[in-house]
Parts: sequence; structure tokens; C-alpha cells
Amino acid sequence: MDTIFARSTAPGRAGVAIIRVSGPRAWQVVRQLTRRALPVPRQAVVRNIWGPNDLLDQGMVLIFEPGRSFTGEESAEFHLHGSEAVVRAVLSVLRGLDGLRDASAGEFTRRALENDRMNLAEVEGLGALIDAETEAQRRQAMGLVGGQLQAMVAEWRAGLLDVLGSLEASVDFADEEVPEDIVHGLSSALASIAERMRGEARGAVAASSIARGFEVAIVGEPNAGKSTLLNRLAGRDAAITSEVAGTTRDILEVRMEIGGYLVTLLDTAGIRCSDDVIERLGVERARRRAGEADLRVFLDAAPVGMEVSPGDIVVTGKSDVCAVQSGQLGVSGLTGEGIDELLSMIASELGGRVAGAGLATTERQAAALDRAAAALEEAATVLEGQPERVEVASECVRSGILAVDEVIGRIGVEDVLGEIFSRFCIGK
Repeated sequence: MDTIFARSTAPGRAGVAIIRVSGPRAWQVVRQLTRRALPVPRQAVVRNIWGPNDLLDQGMVLIFEPGRSFTGEESAEFHLHGSEAVVRAVLSVLRGLDGLRDASAGEFTRRALENDRMNLAEVEGLGALIDAETEAQRRQAMGLVGGQLQAMVAEWRAGLLDVLGSLEASVDFADEEVPEDIVHGLSSALASIAERMRGEARGAVAASSIARGFEVAIVGEPNAGKSTLLNRLAGRDAAITSEVAGTTRDILEVRMEIGGYLVTLLDTAGIRCSDDVIERLGVERARRRAGEADLRVFLDAAPVGMEVSPGDIVVTGKSDVCAVQSGQLGVSGLTGEGIDELLSMIASELGGRVAGAGLATTERQAAALDRAAAALEEAATVLEGQPERVEVASECVRSGILAVDEVIGRIGVEDVLGEIFSRFCIGK
């Protein structure tokens, strides 16, 4: 296998820049660049870093033995001063060494998977952790990186192996009738595991909402204060505000965190009938985009042609100059009145929508769980209706075990690896 290298820290001026090397020549590279004996594995030492003709930098060097590194291979790290000139110089030296090449996107992590240092669910969690922008996304990703999904799958797998063992034992003693209570017990166990799998698969839909974020549209008639409210929520002048009705023609988007969730706020055109062709296009876009949003915040009331859906929020806008309608929260983008309460209402509504989120977070994981559950349900049905067909039930359980193994990447994942690792950064 090639020895690969890459910068593992973000580009740009910084205090420290880390270059990672992994593969059979990693330790040889350390000897060449430091001109010293190898340090003790996993203990950082300060060394001069040399090029062919001159000193490049002075930094910390670590080496990791096979089986104890991130990739599971012989590895090394150079912790350099975060100068672009230093990093370029060291990378240039590495490119000139025999048997070394630049790592591709996610190649370090792929090697960790291939060397059984990580399973596929942990790899997906690591990718999500790197991309996490909010606290909810961080917690969700750590559930995968920390092995919680793997532990749950291992529990299910152990239970299914026990059931399979009992079924196969009954096949070995086919001349003897299997007691009815044993058959019912095995069927109940399979149905229970299948039900938990179905629940986890359903939870993946909610979990995916945390990962992708939510769209919240601010909707109202022209001059209702939508753009001023957006600016207050965003904490900056993201939208042009004016007393002239119909100022907003296109949809403005602002990404922010609300209650730990990633939210894209949408400032839409004021919805009304208009003879202006451009404004009519803006109104049509506003209606369509607001309808597609996860949540709508209506100022004063739903405009003509739109309805308040369950979970939508209706507030009185411009509460600094307008009377607050009974039973509504008054908000003012100009003074900040009611803003904290509105943010709390949005966070509460979004939190309720993801309350059922589980450890499974991707469509791939959910699909594998659904396949496993379907196989177990079929096995349970066979045992209850035709207990003499134990061989059929056993085969269904085997199919369920194979499907649940796909969740953490034990089998059948080669076709998705390219897509997964293409989203990783080069140094990971």
C-alpha cells in the first residue's frame, strides 16, 4: 500500500499546522526529515525538520505504531509552525520522496475502515462531526463516532444469533415436536427486535432534519416588517428595509443557529395582488418557497391564498407601533421586543419535530434497518402460523442479520464508499 501524506489542518496563517503521513514508509520519512533516531511511539518530541539542503522548520514530531494509529498503519505527524511557506516547503520535500503520494479525499479515514479501526457508521459520524455547525448536529454526530449505534446493533445481533441457534437446534431434532411455548417465545423475540428496528428507522427521518437543517419562512403582506425582523434575528443588515411596500422582490436567506438547530431564515416578498410583473414573480416565488419551508412565521395573519398549518407561528409585527392582537406574541424588529420569545417558540417547535430522532441518521442506515425488520417480521409470522417450517424462519432470520450488519458496514458497502469519502476533506 502506498504511503500517503496531507495537511490535516485548515489552510491559512495559524499557530500550528499538522501534516499527517501514513503507510509503510512513514517512519522512514521521519528519519529522513529529522536526521535523528525515531522517538518513542506516541510521545511528542521537538525536532529540526530538514529539506535536502537546508533547515525548513523546528516542530513537534509523533510516530504511531501499526494498530495504535488512526489509520491502523505505521503513521507519523509533523506539528509545524502555521506558516504557508513552511507547509509548502515540507509538502514539496515529501512529494520528492520515493513511494509517497498526496492523499485523496477521506483516504486516511478509508484506511481506518479497511484496517478495522472504525466501522462505517463511525465513518459517517466522523464526516457529520467535521461538518457540524450546531450543538444538535455535534451531539448527533458524536452518537455515531462514540459507537452508540454500533452497541445497539451488536445487542440486536446477539439476540438474533440466540434465536437462530434455537431454531437450528429444533431442525437438528426434527423428529421431536417443538413445544408451543418455545415457538411463541422465539416469535415474540423476533417481533420485539423488529419493532425496535422500525422505530429506529423512523427516527432517522427526524435525525436527517437535524443534519440538513430547517427552513423557516417569514411571511406576511407588504410592509409588515418582515425584512426588519429578519435583520434583528440575524443580528445584521441582511435585507434592505424601506417604508415603500414591495421592496423585497426575491427571497433572502440567512443561516443561523436557533436553540441548537441549524436554521435558514427566509425573508419572502410581501404577498398581495399586484400589476407589477416583477413583483408578481416575487410573490409567486414567496408562496412556493414558504409552502416548502419546514415552518412559517406569519406576521399578523396568513395572507390571502395561504393557510396556517399546524406548528406554524403567528405573531403581531411592528408591535412598537401596532396594537398586539389578542392571544398573539408582539414582536418588533426595530426595538427587539418579543424577539427572545419568538426564538424560543421556533426552537420549541423544531425540538418537538425531532424528538423521535434516534441513533440512525442516514437513509442508508434506515433502509438497512427496514430490510432487517421486514425479514424478522416474516420469520415471526412463519413461526406463528406454520411452526413446522422452521427452516424458512431460520433463513429469514439470517437475512435479517445480514441486513443489520449493513448498518455498521460489516458487509455490502463497497457501492457507497466512494460517495461517502468524496465528501471528506483531503487531510482526513
